[in-house]
Amino acid sequence: MVDYSKAPAYESPEREQLEGWLAFHRDTLKRKCEGLSDDQLRERSVPPSALSLLGLVRHMSEVERWWFITVLEREPFVMRYCDEETNRDGDFDDVDAANVAECFANFDEDCQNSRKAVATHASLDDLGDRRGVPVSLRWIMTHMIEEYARHNGHADLLRERIDGKTGD
Repeated sequence: MVDYSKAPAYESPEREQLEGWLAFHRDTLKRKCEGLSDDQLRERSVPPSALSLLGLVRHMSEVERWWFITVLEREPFVMRYCDEETNRDGDFDDVDAANVAECFANFDEDCQNSRKAVATHASLDDLGDRRGVPVSLRWIMTHMIEEYARHNGHADLLRERIDGKTGD
């Protein structure tokens, strides 16, 4: 289920490594969802957890926009699935009636917008702003790789629970 042929080269410059691993993990999340029905994508792990594969895709859409568009590009944060005041976990909680195709299209769009934002920065040392704290593009990309790696582990367990398929 994981395609290591899409992992970055063993010997490549730092930026290429970071961009490559981020692309690899984005692809891995989508691969873990392939071949499942909408209902299977909505399946929760175990009560009381709201964790589902669709919730992970929606969550990573929000995270992509937060780190690359709001923090790095300093644009306002537009929450698609959540609300800071009344529904902080809407990305995970509100999957039962969600349009699955739309959620995946949003994820693809958010990843594309993130790639475009990264491409406008010549240096990994370029700074964004996280609530008044400077954050380098290098840190953001490293954090996003960590975020995907952690959630791809969750996705692997969810997929195994749904249909027994596992990945690396």
